[in-house]
Amino acid sequence: MKQGAAISRRVVLGTAAAVPMAALADNHRKLRVLAWPGYADPDVVQAFEQRMQAEIELTLVDTDDALWQRVSARQGRDFDIFAVNTAELQRYIAAGLVTPLDPSAIPRRADQLPRFRELDTIAGLVHGGQAYAIPYTYAEMGLIHDRRQLSQAPTSLQALWDPQWRGKVLCHNGGAHNISLSALSLGLPSPFQIGANDWPRVVDRVIGLRRNVLGFYGSPEESVRLFKSRGTALMLANYGSQQVQLLKAAGLSVGYSVPQEGALAWLDCWALTAGARNPALAMQWINYLLEPGPGGVLLGRQGLANTTTPSPFHRPDDRLLWLEPVEDPERRTRLWRRVLAGDRAAKVLAA
Repeated sequence: MKQGAAISRRVVLGTAAAVPMAALADNHRKLRVLAWPGYADPDVVQAFEQRMQAEIELTLVDTDDALWQRVSARQGRDFDIFAVNTAELQRYIAAGLVTPLDPSAIPRRADQLPRFRELDTIAGLVHGGQAYAIPYTYAEMGLIHDRRQLSQAPTSLQALWDPQWRGKVLCHNGGAHNISLSALSLGLPSPFQIGANDWPRVVDRVIGLRRNVLGFYGSPEESVRLFKSRGTALMLANYGSQQVQLLKAAGLSVGYSVPQEGALAWLDCWALTAGARNPALAMQWINYLLEPGPGGVLLGRQGLANTTTPSPFHRPDDRLLWLEPVEDPERRTRLWRRVLAGDRAAKVLAA
């Protein structure tokens, strides 16, 4: 998850009867959950505990690195279940830190939208015929525009490079995503796996982006501050709908669109650790979070789409490209640092 500040709104959680389940492994019904802020608010947790007569031991993280450190510290034995995006999930699978789960043990998967219900269509969720995670929430990296300066929403990523908006564009300070964004804008087959012959064009494109922007933000809060204070016309929303919600809460008149080329998008899923003590209760946790009540909390408070109802932030047929591992993360980081330093393309490519 890419975490932003929460906008509070009271949502009544559902109280439907619990789904029958097999006997749990632990006499003491405890579930150790590792999640991002906003994924398991106190009232959401309390409703589950009361219904299931169980205890949730919740630990929160705010970066992918922190998530990895927590899960890998004792080979996954400290937690039962955790939330992780599709790209990051691959290294947990490779390291043997997660275990396959049984989708049929989660009845409410039937309520998920088709693009999330069909697991084998999402890169990285199914290995060797076994499912390793269940989609939970997502955000696409669309385009946010100032309605006072743009009367119509931009329809293409090319707007980020448009000289008309030079010095009025904001982007996120992240090399991997900006390189993928540049590859996507060029129409390359995969923005995550760039071939050797395509790198010169991609680097030129990234340098062009750097020259057109007024700056790069780190957090959602910083993006709001810069948008307000610097006369921003257009922003790539690395945190997606969260930023839309924050900007509107700050009194700004903004629009949001997914470009015709598609949008990079992160998809967070629930996965079982290899050291899970209570997998049956973990399946009940996922099943519960797919109900309308918790899903409404996620959307209302965090501005994050759930997987069971159409998102109000994009059209159902918009092209979303779920993040995948890139060809060489360290090289991308080096390239991005040289681009930010103002190096020419030849020097950047030498990284």
